[in-house]
Amino acid sequence: MVKQSPEPRIIEIKPVADPNVKVHPRTVSGLFNNWRVAFVWLTQIVFYGLCWLPWNGRQAVLFDLDTRRFYLFDLVLWPQDTIYLTWLLLLSALALFLFTALAGRLWCGYSCPQTVYTEIFLWVERWIEGDRPQRIKLDKAPNSPEKLRKKTLKHAIWLLIALWTGITFVGYFTPIRDLIGGFASGGTGPWEIFWILFYGAATYGMAGFMREHMCKYICPYAQFQFVMFDRDTLIVAYDAQRGDPRGNRPKQADPRASGLGDCIDCGICVQVCPTGIDIRDGLQLECIGCAACIDACDQVMDKMKYPRGLIRYSTENAVEQGFGRSEIVRRTLRLRPMLYLGALLLIGGAGAWSLATRMPLKVGIEKERAALYRESDNGNIENAFRMHLTNASEQAREFRIEVAGLPGIRLDGGGPVSVPAAGMQEITLSVQAEAGSRAAGSHPIVFTVIDAADPEIRVDQKASFWLP
Repeated sequence: MVKQSPEPRIIEIKPVADPNVKVHPRTVSGLFNNWRVAFVWLTQIVFYGLCWLPWNGRQAVLFDLDTRRFYLFDLVLWPQDTIYLTWLLLLSALALFLFTALAGRLWCGYSCPQTVYTEIFLWVERWIEGDRPQRIKLDKAPNSPEKLRKKTLKHAIWLLIALWTGITFVGYFTPIRDLIGGFASGGTGPWEIFWILFYGAATYGMAGFMREHMCKYICPYAQFQFVMFDRDTLIVAYDAQRGDPRGNRPKQADPRASGLGDCIDCGICVQVCPTGIDIRDGLQLECIGCAACIDACDQVMDKMKYPRGLIRYSTENAVEQGFGRSEIVRRTLRLRPMLYLGALLLIGGAGAWSLATRMPLKVGIEKERAALYRESDNGNIENAFRMHLTNASEQAREFRIEVAGLPGIRLDGGGPVSVPAAGMQEITLSVQAEAGSRAAGSHPIVFTVIDAADPEIRVDQKASFWLP
């Protein structure tokens, strides 16, 4: 018998509610809501606070485009260090792939800026307008002074949050204290103002109006996430075998005697969903994995005195075949996540080693183009070079320069060179060698730059010396 290959897995994209109808998520409490709140606070404390943290007389994190220097605590990166940006992007992508393969859209549900700022804006909306029924009623109510007052207050606070978010964002590129001081003195530049308004408007529009539409229709990650899913990926899942058939029943009634499942069809799982979907319809592109429906359903199960977990974090295989927690964990050790993990550890380790052994000195050398060589007054052959020294540390350093590669080669007046902290120095070097010491033409030589205080910091730079 010829064994047939399994049919490809197809994820059905089910239609959702009318996109023109505004989604009003209902307030929910529980374990996963507490995690979401914690991540909102954590991410925003880091974002809003990090630019105010002083470090070595400057901001701890500053991307100074004017001087072409990036400061990350003790690390100073120059344009030549863009390889570390590539390394960081690779790590971020691999981490996203790994977490998605293991546990679905954790990033979307808990840490994505769209989710975080939507949650913040919803807190303001609930504080001013009330919970879901009150907000729906207010939107449908005719215009009145009270409605105008609430809407104006809500949007005013939204705009303040968005504006401060824009200021903070620009504060990572222009020192935040200088930026704030510039508002008072009128010294803020047009580009700073443009980016503050642009980023603030994006925050206001995305978190205040776009909300679930961003997750459903615009976000590219939502469109290709299922490529990284398989039937053993942890997702928010509804247990249809236990919950169906659905239906209302008295609290004390035995659902099995009535031919019903545990789902009482209350619809609260839909009401709390920030994208307005029904998780009972199965895995859907619009689900961001926030688990609000799990908290809501668990509360209903508690009131009905049914076991929790009708909606839970599980896998498709686990729900269909009744796997326990140990089997779910065992199935995480499969090929795709292990490949992601291996690549993440390999690239992460290589980058960490490179940073740890990174030399705080960069040397560039180029030959003067006016003349290949010239004869000095003492009869030696002289070549002129221009050397660029970059001090990639935040302390001033003094370097001595040596040259080797030809008999009798020496520097003419090559004394110690001082380079300021996180600064550059350009010097002209005159190198002499004995005439006739080698055949005519180009000969390799080596410049060695050594830190006067720490000989372990040294860089060799190759060049060519011309003889007639």
